[in-house]
Amino acid sequence: MKEYRHNPYFNLFAKQQQNQFNIGNRTYKERLKLLNRLQQAITVTFRTQIQDALYKDLGKAVVETELTEIFAINGDIKFAKRHLKQWMKKQKVDTPLSMLGSSAYIKYEPKGVCLIISPWNFPFNLTFGPLVSAIAAGNTAIIKPSEMTPNSSALMAKIVVDVFTEDEVALVEGEVEVSTELLKLPFNHIFFTGSPQVGKIVMSAASKHLASVTLELGGKSPTIVDKTANIDKAAKKIMWAKFLNTGQICVSPDYVLIDKSVKVEFIESCKKWLKTYYEDNPKASDSYGRIVTDKHFERLNAYLENAKTLEAKFEVGGETENTSKYIEPTIISDLKPEAKLLNEEIFGPILPIVTYESLDMAIAYINSKSRPLALYIYSKSKVNIKKIMNNTRAGGTCINNNVLHYANHNLPFGGINNSGIGKSHGFFGFKAFSNERSVLKQYTFGVTELLFPPYTSFKEKLARITVKWF
Repeated sequence: MKEYRHNPYFNLFAKQQQNQFNIGNRTYKERLKLLNRLQQAITVTFRTQIQDALYKDLGKAVVETELTEIFAINGDIKFAKRHLKQWMKKQKVDTPLSMLGSSAYIKYEPKGVCLIISPWNFPFNLTFGPLVSAIAAGNTAIIKPSEMTPNSSALMAKIVVDVFTEDEVALVEGEVEVSTELLKLPFNHIFFTGSPQVGKIVMSAASKHLASVTLELGGKSPTIVDKTANIDKAAKKIMWAKFLNTGQICVSPDYVLIDKSVKVEFIESCKKWLKTYYEDNPKASDSYGRIVTDKHFERLNAYLENAKTLEAKFEVGGETENTSKYIEPTIISDLKPEAKLLNEEIFGPILPIVTYESLDMAIAYINSKSRPLALYIYSKSKVNIKKIMNNTRAGGTCINNNVLHYANHNLPFGGINNSGIGKSHGFFGFKAFSNERSVLKQYTFGVTELLFPPYTSFKEKLARITVKWF
């Protein structure tokens, strides 16, 4: 460990490394106590402060904070508490006849010292959600939240100090240089949520120590609306999911692929639901937030300018205001293939519409791009749904809905290839932070001992019988 002594976070890391077995050997009741303390902090002690911090950072409405942050974390904790005793038990497995005289089981043991690097779009949810899994699995953890939501990061630091000791869980604030230094340390597991570009940097750093990783990334999540779909219901749900958190969601519908024959009907329904959600002036609506930073505002504004240059059709919106980082809910069609909106993850309140004439064309379009974190299907046709499911790949899918698969703790959440590595939530999050240690216990004479050297002609015959019948 001498090579790490000059790292500014070495002492903190060393404290947790020295304490990892004390933490790892905690009983179910001890882990439960820690989860209860975190639950109390989130849902009672700091609840109002969380609402204030998110309003300052993202202009997030109280209802959105309750549902997408506090409710989500509380749900993670309640689910873990309900199932933790079972997860911690030895998982017995069958013993083959050839290993007669032994028994076997799987022991879920903590990986050790973990690093959680969390994003800015749902700062509390995407920080404390992974932490719940880490605690349930018996790990220590160092957290590095995003510097883009300073009010939320500062409050999370207070929460961590209030709930945990430094050798259990610690939070380190700062810019990207902090993450760079932390990634140099030999963590046992790294949980990162963010962009594919930064995910590659994290994975490269982890490879130097052969640390395991969970990467929750993003990408362009497509939404298919075929001509059999209930167009109005599809528009209602897509408008909610797309403009929730001002479009700054990794599982947001990134673009809509729609059957050409129902495009006009769909856009008219979208206009109706946008007016229902945000009235005539979204800028004045208490239900509509803002872009997180000037940098992200400028990026999104550049996408809009690029679309205008390419003579795309603005079906809805397009208004921006840089002082408050406001971008109106925007729907754009007739985009040329080279448009930035069709080639880069949007992560904002802009929805491109792409038409298709056959389902095969839609499927080919999806498969021409990197594998997405989510794929959404709106259809009444079982044949069409099956065809899309069988001929595409994605981290997760909703049929006749979007985003909500994230909230089902019984489902694994995560991406595939460019959209992520590994799964989280519920038992899958517990597994992500656990080593599945295989254990075989010999309690009487084992038949394999009959095949120990020296190898005789009898043992050769016995080996052949073993290969054939066991």
